Amino acid sequence: MGAVNRQINPSSIAAPAANYAHAVVTEQPTRWLHTSGVVPVAPDGTTPDDLADQAAAVWSNIGAMLAAAEMVPSDIVSVTTYVVAGAALGPVMAARDAFFGSHRAASTLVTVPELAQPQWRMEVAVIAAA
Repeated sequence: MGAVNRQINPSSIAAPAANYAHAVVTEQPTRWLHTSGVVPVAPDGTTPDDLADQAAAVWSNIGAMLAAAEMVPSDIVSVTTYVVAGAALGPVMAARDAFFGSHRAASTLVTVPELAQPQWRMEVAVIAAA
């Protein structure tokens, strides 16, 4: 069986604004993973102060969830990132790009006034299909 997930980037529309796919089509998946909003809490329960460290914690947590589901980053088809307004987007995007490497998922980034805990400056939800 070939790839389950395929990027859709029509040449008839402008290219994506960053490292993502406009859409992803999933054909005949056998498993789906839907995460809740994954927050920047380390395994010991602490939240890093630095935004780059928060982003690293979020993607590490997502990696652990994928591994537990017997999935890999290239199984992710959609990412929704929430960032507290005013926070620098560079570290958030760099962590996502490092996690994905050359893989591209559909991606939405939303700035919000605050998250559920005041120390959290970002949160990410993903959908994966394999």
